[in-house]
Amino acid sequence: MNRSKALTQQTAHMATIRITTTAVLMAMNIALSSFGVPVPGGHLYLCDVVICLAAILLNPFEAFVVGGIGSFLGDMIFYPAPMFVSLVTHGIQAAVISVFSHKVLKNHPKIASGIGVAIGAVIMVVGYTLGKTFVYSTFEYAMIKLPYEIAQAVVGAVLGMVLCWKCGIHKIFVTMVGNKEK
Repeated sequence: MNRSKALTQQTAHMATIRITTTAVLMAMNIALSSFGVPVPGGHLYLCDVVICLAAILLNPFEAFVVGGIGSFLGDMIFYPAPMFVSLVTHGIQAAVISVFSHKVLKNHPKIASGIGVAIGAVIMVVGYTLGKTFVYSTFEYAMIKLPYEIAQAVVGAVLGMVLCWKCGIHKIFVTMVGNKEK
Protein backbone atom coordinates (compact mmCIF):
# COMPACT_ATOMS: atom_id res chain seq x y z
CA MET A 1 0.00 0.00 0.00
CA ASN A 2 2.80 2.44 0.87
CA ARG A 3 4.61 1.66 -2.35
CA SER A 4 1.48 2.42 -4.37
CA LYS A 5 1.02 5.72 -2.57
CA ALA A 6 4.68 6.67 -3.11
CA LEU A 7 4.43 5.82 -6.81
CA THR A 8 1.28 7.93 -7.14
CA GLN A 9 2.99 10.86 -5.42
CA GLN A 10 6.05 10.51 -7.63
CA THR A 11 3.89 10.42 -10.79
CA ALA A 12 1.96 13.50 -9.61
CA HIS A 13 5.24 15.28 -8.87
CA MET A 14 6.62 14.54 -12.35
CA ALA A 15 3.36 15.61 -13.98
CA THR A 16 3.52 18.88 -12.05
CA ILE A 17 7.09 19.49 -13.20
CA ARG A 18 6.19 18.73 -16.84
CA ILE A 19 3.11 20.98 -16.79
CA THR A 20 5.04 23.79 -15.10
CA THR A 21 7.94 23.47 -17.55
CA THR A 22 5.52 23.54 -20.48
CA ALA A 23 3.79 26.64 -19.07
CA VAL A 24 7.05 28.50 -18.43
CA LEU A 25 8.37 27.72 -21.90
CA MET A 26 5.05 28.78 -23.43
CA ALA A 27 5.23 32.08 -21.53
CA MET A 28 8.78 32.58 -22.79
CA ASN A 29 7.60 31.90 -26.35
CA ILE A 30 4.80 34.48 -25.98
CA ALA A 31 7.25 37.02 -24.54
CA LEU A 32 9.80 36.50 -27.31
CA SER A 33 7.03 36.73 -29.91
CA SER A 34 6.20 40.20 -28.63
CA PHE A 35 9.26 41.95 -29.98
CA GLY A 36 11.78 41.49 -32.73
CA VAL A 37 15.42 42.41 -32.99
CA PRO A 38 15.56 45.15 -35.64
CA VAL A 39 17.63 44.21 -38.66
CA PRO A 40 17.90 46.12 -41.95
CA GLY A 41 14.55 45.77 -43.68
CA GLY A 42 12.68 43.90 -40.95
CA HIS A 43 12.79 42.16 -37.60
CA LEU A 44 14.28 38.92 -36.32
CA TYR A 45 12.13 37.14 -33.72
CA LEU A 46 13.79 34.91 -31.14
CA CYS A 47 10.77 32.76 -30.29
CA ASP A 48 12.26 29.90 -32.34
CA VAL A 49 15.01 29.52 -29.73
CA VAL A 50 12.41 28.60 -27.10
CA ILE A 51 10.42 26.47 -29.55
CA CYS A 52 13.48 24.40 -30.49
CA LEU A 53 14.61 24.05 -26.87
CA ALA A 54 11.12 23.02 -25.72
CA ALA A 55 10.74 20.55 -28.57
CA ILE A 56 14.01 18.82 -27.71
CA LEU A 57 13.06 18.52 -24.04
CA LEU A 58 9.33 17.81 -24.15
CA ASN A 59 7.13 15.16 -25.71
CA PRO A 60 5.36 15.99 -29.02
CA PHE A 61 2.09 17.15 -27.42
CA GLU A 62 3.83 19.41 -24.90
CA ALA A 63 6.09 20.72 -27.67
CA PHE A 64 3.04 21.50 -29.84
CA VAL A 65 1.50 23.40 -26.93
CA VAL A 66 4.65 25.51 -26.45
CA GLY A 67 5.33 26.04 -30.16
CA GLY A 68 1.88 26.21 -31.71
CA ILE A 69 -0.40 27.53 -29.00
CA GLY A 70 2.31 29.76 -27.51
CA SER A 71 2.99 31.36 -30.89
CA PHE A 72 -0.74 31.66 -31.59
CA LEU A 73 -1.28 33.50 -28.29
CA GLY A 74 1.75 35.72 -28.84
CA ASP A 75 0.49 36.72 -32.26
CA MET A 76 -3.08 37.13 -31.03
CA ILE A 77 -1.90 39.60 -28.39
CA PHE A 78 0.69 41.52 -30.41
CA TYR A 79 0.07 40.99 -34.15
CA PRO A 80 -3.03 38.90 -34.98
CA ALA A 81 -2.85 38.65 -38.79
CA PRO A 82 -0.61 35.54 -38.94
CA MET A 83 -1.77 33.88 -35.70
CA PHE A 84 -3.24 30.79 -37.42
CA VAL A 85 -0.14 30.48 -39.59
CA SER A 86 1.91 30.51 -36.38
CA LEU A 87 -0.34 27.92 -34.73
CA VAL A 88 0.06 25.44 -37.57
CA THR A 89 3.64 26.17 -38.59
CA HIS A 90 5.26 26.38 -35.15
CA GLY A 91 3.05 23.58 -33.84
CA ILE A 92 4.13 21.18 -36.57
CA GLN A 93 7.72 22.39 -36.30
CA ALA A 94 7.81 21.67 -32.55
CA ALA A 95 6.08 18.30 -32.83
CA VAL A 96 8.45 17.12 -35.59
CA ILE A 97 11.53 18.22 -33.63
CA SER A 98 10.20 16.41 -30.56
CA VAL A 99 9.51 13.19 -32.47
CA PHE A 100 13.04 13.21 -33.89
CA SER A 101 14.57 14.07 -30.51
CA HIS A 102 12.77 11.24 -28.68
CA LYS A 103 12.07 8.52 -31.24
CA VAL A 104 14.86 8.60 -33.85
CA LEU A 105 18.44 7.50 -33.10
CA LYS A 106 17.74 6.92 -29.41
CA ASN A 107 21.40 6.14 -28.75
CA HIS A 108 22.48 9.47 -30.31
CA PRO A 109 20.12 12.14 -28.89
CA LYS A 110 22.27 15.10 -29.95
CA ILE A 111 22.38 13.96 -33.56
CA ALA A 112 18.66 13.14 -33.50
CA SER A 113 17.75 16.57 -32.14
CA GLY A 114 20.11 18.19 -34.66
CA ILE A 115 18.30 16.45 -37.51
CA GLY A 116 15.00 17.43 -35.90
CA VAL A 117 15.81 21.13 -35.62
CA ALA A 118 17.11 21.17 -39.20
CA ILE A 119 13.85 19.67 -40.47
CA GLY A 120 11.94 21.99 -38.12
CA ALA A 121 13.74 24.99 -39.61
CA VAL A 122 12.66 23.96 -43.11
CA ILE A 123 9.08 23.49 -41.87
CA MET A 124 9.11 26.95 -40.32
CA VAL A 125 10.50 28.70 -43.42
CA VAL A 126 8.17 26.92 -45.85
CA GLY A 127 5.16 27.27 -43.54
CA TYR A 128 5.61 30.99 -43.01
CA THR A 129 6.38 31.65 -46.66
CA LEU A 130 3.21 29.87 -47.79
CA GLY A 131 1.22 31.32 -44.90
CA LYS A 132 2.27 34.89 -45.60
CA THR A 133 1.46 34.41 -49.27
CA PHE A 134 -2.06 33.43 -48.22
CA VAL A 135 -2.54 35.98 -45.39
CA TYR A 136 -1.17 38.97 -47.29
CA SER A 137 -2.28 37.76 -50.75
CA THR A 138 1.07 38.54 -52.35
CA PHE A 139 3.85 36.16 -53.21
CA GLU A 140 6.23 39.12 -53.46
CA TYR A 141 5.74 40.10 -49.80
CA ALA A 142 6.49 36.55 -48.73
CA MET A 143 9.66 36.54 -50.83
CA ILE A 144 10.81 39.85 -49.34
CA LYS A 145 10.53 38.34 -45.86
CA LEU A 146 12.15 35.02 -46.81
CA PRO A 147 15.71 35.96 -45.72
CA TYR A 148 14.38 36.94 -42.28
CA GLU A 149 12.49 33.67 -41.96
CA ILE A 150 15.65 31.74 -42.85
CA ALA A 151 17.72 33.76 -40.37
CA GLN A 152 15.12 33.26 -37.64
CA ALA A 153 15.04 29.50 -38.28
CA VAL A 154 18.84 29.17 -38.25
CA VAL A 155 19.31 31.32 -35.13
CA GLY A 156 16.53 29.43 -33.34
CA ALA A 157 17.91 26.02 -34.28
CA VAL A 158 21.51 26.83 -33.34
CA LEU A 159 20.74 28.63 -30.07
CA GLY A 160 18.14 26.01 -29.08
CA MET A 161 20.74 23.26 -29.53
CA VAL A 162 23.43 25.25 -27.69
CA LEU A 163 21.14 25.97 -24.73
CA CYS A 164 19.98 22.39 -24.57
CA TRP A 165 23.25 20.51 -24.97
CA LYS A 166 26.16 22.89 -24.32
CA CYS A 167 24.58 24.84 -21.45
CA GLY A 168 23.30 21.68 -19.76
CA ILE A 169 19.55 22.35 -19.80
CA HIS A 170 18.86 18.83 -21.12
CA LYS A 171 20.79 17.27 -18.25
CA ILE A 172 18.95 19.40 -15.68
CA PHE A 173 15.58 18.56 -17.22
CA VAL A 174 16.26 14.81 -17.32
CA THR A 175 17.41 14.95 -13.69
CA MET A 176 14.17 16.68 -12.70
CA VAL A 177 11.74 14.41 -14.55
CA GLY A 178 13.71 11.17 -14.67
CA ASN A 179 14.45 9.11 -17.75
CA LYS A 180 10.88 7.98 -18.45
CA GLU A 181 9.07 9.78 -21.26
CA LYS A 182 5.34 10.24 -21.06
